[in-house]
Amino acid sequence: MKEAIVLYPSPAIGHLISMVELGKLLLIHRPSLSIHILITNQAYDAGPTTAYIASVSTTVPSIAFHYFPATTLPPDFSTTSPNRETLALELLRLNNPNVYCALTSITKNHIVHGLIIDFFCVAAVAVVRELNIPCYYFFTSGAGFLSFYLYVPILHDKFAKSFKDFDAPIDVPGTPPIPPSDVAKPLQDRYDEAYKGFLDSSLKMQTSAGIIVNTFEKLEPRAIRAIMDGKCVPGGSTPPLYCIGPLISSREGNDGGFPECLTWLDSQPRGSVVFLCFGSLGVFSVEQLKEIATGLERSGQRFLWVVRNPTEDKKQKAATFAMPDPHLGSLLPEGFLERTKERGLVVKKWAPQVAVLSHPSVGGFVTHCGWNSVLEAVSAGMPMLAWPLYAEQRHNRVLLVKEMRIALPVDESEGGLVSSEEVEKRVSELMEGEEGKMVRERALNMKEEAKAALSPGGSSQSALAGLIDSWKRE
Repeated sequence: MKEAIVLYPSPAIGHLISMVELGKLLLIHRPSLSIHILITNQAYDAGPTTAYIASVSTTVPSIAFHYFPATTLPPDFSTTSPNRETLALELLRLNNPNVYCALTSITKNHIVHGLIIDFFCVAAVAVVRELNIPCYYFFTSGAGFLSFYLYVPILHDKFAKSFKDFDAPIDVPGTPPIPPSDVAKPLQDRYDEAYKGFLDSSLKMQTSAGIIVNTFEKLEPRAIRAIMDGKCVPGGSTPPLYCIGPLISSREGNDGGFPECLTWLDSQPRGSVVFLCFGSLGVFSVEQLKEIATGLERSGQRFLWVVRNPTEDKKQKAATFAMPDPHLGSLLPEGFLERTKERGLVVKKWAPQVAVLSHPSVGGFVTHCGWNSVLEAVSAGMPMLAWPLYAEQRHNRVLLVKEMRIALPVDESEGGLVSSEEVEKRVSELMEGEEGKMVRERALNMKEEAKAALSPGGSSQSALAGLIDSWKRE
């Protein structure tokens, strides 16, 4: 029978893409594999996936997508559970019967070496235990956040209060101390359903057949060593760790043509443009957009800025519904587009981020610190301004600034607004200042380390080979 690996991602676009890229990587190194990816509907709008999946199905026929019937949350669930993460965890739990049916069907004609799950998909652990299929976790963030994630049960037992109530930074093996306010929001409150779900996921992760992480040794050496030495699960067992990154998507766009922003970049001086882009879900209020515009204008720097339609809720940092095209003239300060047209370009909703970051005219990246974007910047040798919005991004900022030293921080006021003065100061520092020069040198060095990790004999290639070899020994 044919060998198979089954992948089960969270349906959010960033998680799905990472999982698909993992499937492609496995096929490169083990062409005899059959890759099966389980697809659920989304609990909320977490980015369109249909066109992306269709493209993969056409170009990589060895990857088969299994669509589950649409699952509906209980009518009152969205009102009683405000966290998006809680909605996702519950919807994935309700899909367990579909997971069982899919795995049962696949095992009729395949030797299934394992189910690789996203950490949101913890409910599926019960299914693979029943079917006696090895379960692996694919952790879509970095080793620094993974060390914290594995350590959560230790902190939960040691302290009787929520992270949001800590009055000092939290010490975690292998990383700088994490300020309580920088802990991912779903983990802030120990009585929150999302916290309970992730605590359960962390505990089950410790009993898995292995943890696959999209990172590489030279990027996060302290965190990786702490995990592998068992310091994040003291008194327990740590599964094998496979650091196989940087794994980034080469997908380009949603318009099929050559984006105008690349043509515009071709006309700009080398290393002169700062690129601002905040992920597939990141949104700002109109007030914040105007502060960014004012800061960019005052900085005098060349810029390429991706703007999504704003949110009316100033506290909301992630879109949970389809966003219409923004009307730029009504969102930005009067005359801004005209005054800056010689040195700036504002584009709606989307830009081909991998291509932009690799363009020789781009010299800095203002990012929301989503892990996929971080790795794309690292692979391009691009220094960053770290401006986190949601999920574990504030945690990532601590790591990028204090541990990896490849980013400068963007600081918010108490109300969460980043002032135009802060934007002007930080953009100028990144592009022209001494601190910017230091993070740029570090970023360029890390680009070379990323290449080395993926080269024959490199750390990530060796880790991937170890993962695949483990299936031969079954």
